[in-house]
Amino acid sequence: MGTNCIRDAKLVETGFSYTMSLIQGKYKMFILYALMEYKIVRFNELKKYIKSISYKTLSQTLKELEADGLVNRKEYPQIPPKVEYSLTKRGESLIPILDSMCEWGDKNRM
Repeated sequence: MGTNCIRDAKLVETGFSYTMSLIQGKYKMFILYALMEYKIVRFNELKKYIKSISYKTLSQTLKELEADGLVNRKEYPQIPPKVEYSLTKRGESLIPILDSMCEWGDKNRM
């Protein structure tokens, strides 16, 4: 029977590392949480929800989440432009993780 040794571990090859690569960042979890709670959200609504985020950072973060297949962007051809964001099926698969984090926070808040 062998024992695990941290020297031999390759964190970068784990599912944990892959998941973290998709959701790490200062605002990604806030955006995912907002889309989980409110389903379909417009850009300016997200900006108001996450007060401390700049327009540039919000735009960049949404593009990253969209490129990773977690967020869907729907643009309507009208003036002024209307863009809505929602979770993809892949993004929705993160809901149990987000729910667990919310529950843990509620139980352990001081």
